[in-house]
Amino acid sequence: MTDTDICIIGAGSGGLSVAAGAAQMGARVVLIEGAEMGGDCLNHGCVPSKALLAAAKHAHAMTDGARFGVAPVVPQVDYAAVKDHVARTIAAIAPMDSQERFEGFGVRVIRDWARFTAPDQMEAGGEVIRARRFVIATGSRPAIPPVPGIEAVPYLTNETVFALREAPVHLLILGGGPIGIEMAQAHQRLGVPVTVIEGARALGREDAELAAIALAALRDEGVAIIEGVPVAQVAGQEGAITLTLQDGRSLQGSHLLVAAGRKVALGRLDLAAAGVEADARGVTVGADLRSVSNRRVYAIGDAAGGAQFTHLAGYHAGIVIRSALFGLPAKARTDHIPRVTFCDPELAQIGLTETEARALHGDALQVLRWGFDHNDRAQAEGRTEGLVKVMVVKGRPVGAGICGPQAGELIAPWALALSAKLRLSDMAGMVLPYPTLSEVSKRAAGAYFSPKLFDNPWVKRGVRLVQRILP
Repeated sequence: MTDTDICIIGAGSGGLSVAAGAAQMGARVVLIEGAEMGGDCLNHGCVPSKALLAAAKHAHAMTDGARFGVAPVVPQVDYAAVKDHVARTIAAIAPMDSQERFEGFGVRVIRDWARFTAPDQMEAGGEVIRARRFVIATGSRPAIPPVPGIEAVPYLTNETVFALREAPVHLLILGGGPIGIEMAQAHQRLGVPVTVIEGARALGREDAELAAIALAALRDEGVAIIEGVPVAQVAGQEGAITLTLQDGRSLQGSHLLVAAGRKVALGRLDLAAAGVEADARGVTVGADLRSVSNRRVYAIGDAAGGAQFTHLAGYHAGIVIRSALFGLPAKARTDHIPRVTFCDPELAQIGLTETEARALHGDALQVLRWGFDHNDRAQAEGRTEGLVKVMVVKGRPVGAGICGPQAGELIAPWALALSAKLRLSDMAGMVLPYPTLSEVSKRAAGAYFSPKLFDNPWVKRGVRLVQRILP
């Protein structure tokens, strides 16, 4: 029997953050991980996908120089060497998430799958762990849609695609969400023909106006994107996959990548033994991230049943540390959590989209737009495609969306604005270096005040009066 203050199940971003913080502040911590340290983000998600996208960006740049007076060339892509770059990137980051590092903090690390045996204890690695608090940080796994025939054919997911050493002849991607779109553009730029099939709308969670800009860019690069037509049948064998669509069309490819969403990984835990309520979305928790049926248990990140982002799991970790270590009231917000699809141009969103804001605020909503074509740095870079949209209610932003180059970086000041509940006047009052892409956000905020200043007859009369009075 091992007694501890906090037992964390899952060594991904959220679990590691809780473990490091709690151990360094004096708590006894047990961390249990049945797979790889670092979780999905390091090994199968955020890190390898961005490394692959970086390689693809370099390949694409070689084809896109004519407008700058640089002769384009066809890149010679060594697909296996690209995957070596992906592996090196993971290896460079892995020590920060390693078992050795966390044992150095004083964390007891058990490398095995865990299951509850009672409301206050669980078993893993041949040990029984009894804890005052448990933190479920098990993340999620790829969801495989119930398409007839899919279980009989070889397919890739984000957990296996990065281990592929030989480039596909033609990659079929089932799912037009962020993972599917990122992998589609990366492979297309690396010389692999790609077809994306999305039964609804590609990037369907995102603002339709902004998503259309990103999707148009992918189509211009050669990615075939089929929307609104579900897959009716999957058949074939390794190297020869056939998808039959509900409208009767047939698509052939050498490889199939399933990117049709994710499901929370709770199956091994035997939550019933601990009296922890859960459903298909995750553990049933309150705003404090504690189980509604067993107050000893917290759930964070994907396991908490909300949005599935690494940075959200890290935010949740801070909530748990305040509550479990210090007994302080702490509740998780959702209105200030950004998200980014790392295609090119990137697509970033925080807060409400236009559709969501109109449904909630009605006529009180004002939507501000500012195009990248009005930004001098974008003109110099030849990257004028893109748009900033800001949703405003009574002088405060309630949401912001950006589609354009470096949108994931440009969303940062809007993340601060929504987190700190700033007014648009705070954004418009920033002084930013010229020429930078960051000016698009300042100009978008300024668009809120321009009509009030430049189109107001009373302002003009007041200025003329002051000019007559001033010496």
